Amino acid sequence: MTKKIAVLPGDGIGQEIVAEAVKVIDVLRADFGLDVEMEEGLVGGTAYDAKGHPLPEETLDLAKSADAVLLGAVGGYKWESLPIEVRPEKGLLGLRSGLGLFANLRPALLYPQLASASTLKPEVVSGLDIMIVRELTGGIYFGQPRGVRTLDNGEKQGFNTLVYSESEIRRIGKVAFDIAMKRDKRVCSVDKANVLECTELWREVMIEEAGARPEIELSHMYVDNAAMQLVRAPKQFDVMVTTNMFGDILSDAAAMLTGSIGMLPSASLDENGKGMYEPIHGSAPDIAGQNIANPLATILSVAMMLRYTLDEPEMAGRIEKAVNAILDQGKRTADIWTEGSEKVGTAEMGDAVVAALRG
Repeated sequence: MTKKIAVLPGDGIGQEIVAEAVKVIDVLRADFGLDVEMEEGLVGGTAYDAKGHPLPEETLDLAKSADAVLLGAVGGYKWESLPIEVRPEKGLLGLRSGLGLFANLRPALLYPQLASASTLKPEVVSGLDIMIVRELTGGIYFGQPRGVRTLDNGEKQGFNTLVYSESEIRRIGKVAFDIAMKRDKRVCSVDKANVLECTELWREVMIEEAGARPEIELSHMYVDNAAMQLVRAPKQFDVMVTTNMFGDILSDAAAMLTGSIGMLPSASLDENGKGMYEPIHGSAPDIAGQNIANPLATILSVAMMLRYTLDEPEMAGRIEKAVNAILDQGKRTADIWTEGSEKVGTAEMGDAVVAALRG
């Protein structure tokens, strides 16, 4: 049965990197029999410009009707002065909440060919393989009440609410433990239970959930220490599970251990395994349209899509092997370039992956 992929390039470099990922999907369809169809939609700033809203109703309907969603990136300087309710990022948050995508999987995997591209010493990062599981639809990004109010003395005050229910914590814990069972069976739950009652509950529920899985080694770490440990000794971690905001920050920090944020894909899943797949980097408007951006995170996001949602692990493996092959060939976009390697552009990198797939 033909599966449907909603393709949402978004803003900035999203347009360029998604184009290269689509090239890869087209090759899998034409040469290897991947049975999918694609339909494109608008999201983010480009959607606001065309439709007056960062998540038009027809885009959300497309995403809901699809089996999986491939997203580029949203946001940019052009739209920063818009009211917050129609900024591009609201389109992304709307997709996550509208599709019920509560579990964000962000691997931090160092390809051995890129050990010298990391800002840390090779011996610190060589062999790095972390999976960060971030809760995606709760926490301070969605909590109510929120806003800016004027106090009696005339001073303005901004406020946001950090809130998690037991069921929200339990379901993200289950995802993390299930993933750990297929890895090294170690989970580090990151919180701030010493000062935040909300994450004190988080820790309690994680301990309860782990009780049903005696094979799992569960540890706990305060978020400030976790940030330090990611830089000091990152290979101590296998699976990390944490809140929406903490996961947002820690996963970007972990990304730089691998040499470039341009190398890392992500998956956002609902309770049934349907997912939205995107690179973890942003829209990078400063380099948009210059054929500079690294498309590999987006291409690897397609591999995650094939593995987690479309049940095509062999196809996913083909992509991952092709990426390894072109890195072995020394091809590098500017973000991962080092002395002696071959600097290529966005389109050239995509073409190289296509050639490796066919070769």
